[in-house]
Amino acid sequence: MSHYVESEQGVRIYVEDIGAGTPVIFLHGWPLNHKMFEYQFMELPRLGYRCIGIDLRGFGKSDASWDGYNYCSLADDVKAVVDRLGITGATLVGFSLGGAVAARYMARHSGHGISKLVLAGAAAPSFVQREDFVLGTPPDKVDDMILQAYADRPALAAQFGKMLTAAKPSSGMASWLQSLAFEASAVGTYKALESLRTEDLREDLPLIRVPTAIFHGVQDEICPFELGEEMHRLIPGSTLHRFEDSGHAMLFDERQLFSERLTAFLADTLIVPEPIEVTPEQTPIL
Repeated sequence: MSHYVESEQGVRIYVEDIGAGTPVIFLHGWPLNHKMFEYQFMELPRLGYRCIGIDLRGFGKSDASWDGYNYCSLADDVKAVVDRLGITGATLVGFSLGGAVAARYMARHSGHGISKLVLAGAAAPSFVQREDFVLGTPPDKVDDMILQAYADRPALAAQFGKMLTAAKPSSGMASWLQSLAFEASAVGTYKALESLRTEDLREDLPLIRVPTAIFHGVQDEICPFELGEEMHRLIPGSTLHRFEDSGHAMLFDERQLFSERLTAFLADTLIVPEPIEVTPEQTPIL
């Protein structure tokens, strides 16, 4: 079943809603849409879960406004969906940009309707390096992506698709990912990159108060694994789960392992190793 939910700003947000039972909300990465989670939408309803995929504004089938691509506005769009559908006790799964929006949602709206959180390859705490934050992507590299989004968006989509996985994607997978990117609006593609360039979630993450699983690819070239370690440090009680053979999109590189860990987390059966002894130079990895 599909819905259109109107946000407070009058923007129609597209929602794909499949299955019945405990709700799981999915927020996609840049520049894709809810279809990137199609494997989960095939598996989870059979296990008694309701899959709710949201296309962020400007992406997929959602309206493309001129403004409103900052994390606060995107988080407000998510809240409009949660309120309209009357969702409670949901697990929120955010990938990449969607992970960043999920983190802002949890802080800005006090986790309204959400009981668990999964941050998968999230673009947090900061996608870019800053004077007081050495992790992430150099700002000038993001500036180049912004210019390319304006000058040659198809080439940018093709280039980004090749960076999503550690293993070289099949020609079919590459074409599919590129087709999802082409469903995004030009303005959404451009302005969401600007938000990735400017937004900072370091003050948001400590405000998250639900069980949080951080899934991160060790070989991630877009959001380096060190970002996952930093999220783990900042989110109270969170657990960090390494995907050794994955790049940015562990749900494609290690699809079976991703599904196993996600379903275990949903069922409260995800096994977490004992914490390692931490020295001042280390971040604990679980």
